[in-house]
Amino acid sequence: MSWSAPERVTVRDAEARDAAGCAAIYAPYVRETALTFETDPPDGAELARRIAAAQQRHAWLVAERDGSLLGYAYAGSYRPRRAYARTAETSVYLAHGLGGQGIGAHLYRALLDRLRELGYGTAVAGLTPPNPGSAALHRSLGFAQVGSFTRVGRKFGRWHGCDWWELALAEEVAEP
Repeated sequence: MSWSAPERVTVRDAEARDAAGCAAIYAPYVRETALTFETDPPDGAELARRIAAAQQRHAWLVAERDGSLLGYAYAGSYRPRRAYARTAETSVYLAHGLGGQGIGAHLYRALLDRLRELGYGTAVAGLTPPNPGSAALHRSLGFAQVGSFTRVGRKFGRWHGCDWWELALAEEVAEP
């Protein structure tokens, strides 16, 4: 795959030391938006646990510039049944004000490449609409919207939907 990275942005595997920074990036999404259905911001210790869990079978990557954490992307299990074992659910979060600079695409491409290396055949993502920036990002990476729930998450006193997006990563994968 050929693509260029935003200037001076490094993508690497997340480590426990990144957990507090990831928690700080994520907290405003939890407190102020319905883009995540999580209702209480997790602390650094919880994010460290999540990073370690993701690193076991999937991936958790961070983007940084000059030592500052810009965002993170991770993958996890889509569903627990064995037949879903080659499908990964993905997420990406950027620090406030960094959208539209190519950082999210750079980070997400690295995550998708890692999932291919790990033998995953499909990536899926759930987006709370309306989210035109995230929809454009997913579309630019080859995802297609494949369905929508209209009222599956309740937050801030109202129901929210979830649009589901899918990307084929590889046709031939090992059976689970």
